[in-house]
Amino acid sequence: MLCESLSMAWWSLLLRGIVALVFGCLALAAPGVTLTALVLWFGVFVLIDGAFLIAGAFAGRKEHEHWWLMLIEGLCGIVFGLLALRVPGITALVLLMYIAAFAIITGVLRVVMAVRLRKEIEGEWWLALSGLAGVLFGVLMLMAPGAGALAMMIYIGVWALFVGFSLIFLGFRVRRIGRTGGTWRGGEVAPAH
Repeated sequence: MLCESLSMAWWSLLLRGIVALVFGCLALAAPGVTLTALVLWFGVFVLIDGAFLIAGAFAGRKEHEHWWLMLIEGLCGIVFGLLALRVPGITALVLLMYIAAFAIITGVLRVVMAVRLRKEIEGEWWLALSGLAGVLFGVLMLMAPGAGALAMMIYIGVWALFVGFSLIFLGFRVRRIGRTGGTWRGGEVAPAH
C-alpha cells in the first residue's frame, strides 16, 4: 500500500514541509530580493526537497510498487535545482519558466499520488490540494510572465507555504497510520485486515 510506504518515510514528508515553509517565509519576508538571490533560494529549496523525496522513495521501495512516483518527483527537484544553481544569472523569464514547470510537474505527481491514496487514507485531499495548487500556480505564472518580480515572490511564497503545511499535515497523518498498522478512515485509524 502507498500509505504504508509513506508511513515508513513520514519524516521525509515532514522535513520537506519544513523546508517549504522556510522557503515560503523567506520569499514573503524579503520579496524585493535580487533575481540572483531568488534563483539561489529556489535552487536550494528544490534540491533539498528532491533529496528528501528520493530518500523517502527508496525507504519504501520494497513495500510498495508505486514508490517510483516519489522518486520521479525527487529527481525533478534535483534537476530543476541544479539548473537554477548552475546559471544563477538567468533572466527572470527563464526563472519563471523553471519555477512554473517544477510546480506543474510536481503538482501533477502529487495529484496522482493522492488518487492512489484515496482508498488507504482519509484526508488525501490535502495532498491533492497541494498538487492542484502547484498546477494552478504554474499555469498562473505562465499566463502572466510579465508580472513584476515582487508579485512573483509573493506567489512563490504563498505556494511554498501551502505546500509546506500540506506536507507536514500528511506526514503526521501517515506516521500515525504506520504506528498502528491500519488505515485512516473517519478521523480514526482503523486496524489493518
